[in-house]
Amino acid sequence: MAEAMAFEDRSAWSLSGVEVIADRSGALYLPGERVLAVADLHFEKGSAFAAKGIFLPPYDTRATLKRLAEAIVRLQPHTVIALGDSFHDLGADGRMDAGDADTLAALVRSVADWVWIEGNHDPVPPPRFGGMIAGELSLGPLTFRHEPSAQDGEVAGHLHPCAKVSGNGRTLRARCFASDGKRAVLPSFGAFTGGLNVRDAAFAKVFGCCPDAWVIGRRTVYPIAARRLLPDRVR
Repeated sequence: MAEAMAFEDRSAWSLSGVEVIADRSGALYLPGERVLAVADLHFEKGSAFAAKGIFLPPYDTRATLKRLAEAIVRLQPHTVIALGDSFHDLGADGRMDAGDADTLAALVRSVADWVWIEGNHDPVPPPRFGGMIAGELSLGPLTFRHEPSAQDGEVAGHLHPCAKVSGNGRTLRARCFASDGKRAVLPSFGAFTGGLNVRDAAFAKVFGCCPDAWVIGRRTVYPIAARRLLPDRVR
């Protein structure tokens, strides 16, 4: 496992030489740079499903914004990087509740810099909320992008990693951060987003093998070595 650093919740490690913290919210925080990165917010996924006749509670955007706001207040980042698929589709902006839109714009204004990375769901993020739009962003040895490309130093989203673990007679499947110490894939932050098991072949293409996982629990994040992670077919 990538060597964990001396933080009380054991959620910190060195990523290509940069100290990072897997926050319990699902965001990755870089304390030295005061950068907060979140992946796959998928605003307005619920309303997109409703338009297709699949009705879900229409509060996913609000729930996602609330968790993001809490992380920003608690961690006080200088920069927020949204790693693509922040909006579920190109019509998400028009479907967003006015109050939620105001909340998002206020969040963008609350930090010094906000960067929207282009995703496959939102290749043209709506500009009205403010912030900068980029295909990818490099900070020191790290490169922030939406889709992972198996390069050292990248921080990506897109794959929505989840981990399945067993212990004390229980089996748990939860969102997680996936990393081998050289690169990382962040969990999906959106309220209605699902997840792909880190033992799936898609992660092996990125990491060369199953990565270690930092599994998000109710109160903290748990680092779990790859050898302890289970495929979904195991009951």
